[in-house]
Amino acid sequence: MNSKKVNWFFLTTILLHILIVVLMVVFHYVFTLNMILNFIVSSALIVVPAFAFVIVSGEDWKEATGFHRIRWSTVGMIILFTFLTVPLTTLINSFSMLFVENAVMEMSGEILRIPFPVAFFFMAVNAPLCEEIVYRGIVYRGYRRSGTLLQAAVFSAVLFAVGHMNFNQAAYAFVIGIMLVLLVEATGSLWASVIYHVIFNGVSVCSMYLQKESFLDEAQMAALEGTLTQEAMLYSIAAMLVPAAVGTAIAGCVLVRIAKNERRTQRLQEMWTTRHDKKERIITAPLVAAFVLCIAYMVADVILYKMIA
Repeated sequence: MNSKKVNWFFLTTILLHILIVVLMVVFHYVFTLNMILNFIVSSALIVVPAFAFVIVSGEDWKEATGFHRIRWSTVGMIILFTFLTVPLTTLINSFSMLFVENAVMEMSGEILRIPFPVAFFFMAVNAPLCEEIVYRGIVYRGYRRSGTLLQAAVFSAVLFAVGHMNFNQAAYAFVIGIMLVLLVEATGSLWASVIYHVIFNGVSVCSMYLQKESFLDEAQMAALEGTLTQEAMLYSIAAMLVPAAVGTAIAGCVLVRIAKNERRTQRLQEMWTTRHDKKERIITAPLVAAFVLCIAYMVADVILYKMIA
């Protein structure tokens, strides 16, 4: 697909998402989605339209996504890269919590009622795989055909961020989106971003369930969450500054080593060029409409949350 089709695809997913939310509000007395169905619907909302657009475009889905073999030594470095970038994403998440609620924490009560293996599958395997196929596969490769590698990286990261439909996750999802694109270009394979995403989400899920085991009941967990004052968050942010800076710097070195190991150093360097001979515009009316809808939805979500709270 090219950028025009990618933008129409994204607008379609946003409209479907809003439609589902409206239907659930209207018919909430008749039917509600439990957390497992929520996971299934969320994945289907991006994967089904994505593959529909690929099929209509007449492309091979394997070519549209970009799964290629990588070296086992590269896998080890991807794992290291993932953990080195955790402090940065934690810092951004903490900063966003000064202004908006932590979206995952808000759902933690419902998530923790699900058996750990089920939650791990949906959050740390299914969701990363679906999101990588869509955002670093179909979306990024579509933008890459129309603009520079840097433009494709930024716009695919923006879509990945606002596609979460809340400001908290959008903040760190944008940074993660950039890092995942860099991994894809450094390795030439979507498997690199899938591995990163699975580990990142997997650590989050394991941490959530381990935290549950350390408390006697949900009431104690809720009480602890309520003690996260703004002052405590500021201390947490200050404490994460140095680890984030050091970890990100080392991660950059590891990324260069990954590209060298896969013989794609030049390709990684080409990420920063601004010259290209492609004439297609990345920003089109469907993209603008989708972005405006996302921001409006997220603003409304924040306002409604404060009204209810």
